[in-house]
Amino acid sequence: MFASPLSTVFSVGAFEVRMYGVMIFLAIICAVFCINKIAKKFYPQVSTDVLLDLYPVLIIFGVICARLYYVVLNLDYYLVRPSEILALWHGGISIHGALLGGFVAGVIYLKKKNLPVLSYADVITYGLVLGQAIGRWGNFFNSEAFGTPCDLPWKLYIAPMYRPVEYFSYSYFHPTFLYESLWCIFVFLILFFVVRKYQKTRSGLIFFSYLILYSIGRFLIEGIRTDSVLNVGSVPIAQIVSVIVLLTGVLAVIYCIKNTP
Repeated sequence: MFASPLSTVFSVGAFEVRMYGVMIFLAIICAVFCINKIAKKFYPQVSTDVLLDLYPVLIIFGVICARLYYVVLNLDYYLVRPSEILALWHGGISIHGALLGGFVAGVIYLKKKNLPVLSYADVITYGLVLGQAIGRWGNFFNSEAFGTPCDLPWKLYIAPMYRPVEYFSYSYFHPTFLYESLWCIFVFLILFFVVRKYQKTRSGLIFFSYLILYSIGRFLIEGIRTDSVLNVGSVPIAQIVSVIVLLTGVLAVIYCIKNTP
């Protein structure tokens, strides 16, 4: 059984250091370390000096777009609470928004320098999915991103103040943050130990395989979450986006394989 601990590390007056922010910071540091190690050992065509210049671009635009995506999908909430828009430490960022913002910014940066976009995308993907696995634990400390009620041995206790109204009488829920964290670790292992061995000269295969694998897990996990930010009919928008991303990844992988000697 899991139980969310206190979300604040320490505070000085109105200033707080929250575990959510600590986990995001730790995720970024681990991602950068992982990318540099893998680039040096397995991807000689990728310059670590270029990566050092690229990281701030990806992080800044990734975070901005992750937040904007979430805010737009929760517009009714933020229109009456505009001061909350910048309160990232309260949670509320979207990996789909981060992927879009980071990818577009990365493509523009690399194209301007005439560098191979897909080779860099492949290397960065390893750190990205590892960072996701770590960053998801920020949801644990914020008592968010949990699923429907359950009574499994690994059930998650949620305090009454964080429970959805319709589930207020329940105490234990699926720890969907944990499911996604474990799924991301699984995806990392598949990419590193399986897809990388098959990749050879197929630039983009790691990145596009990640889109497929992550989307499968996200689609399934989203089906039991209780906090989907927007539904289209009865379908969470995250599931719809996951299907689109998955299909894009499948088509791109087929293209990579067919067009590589």
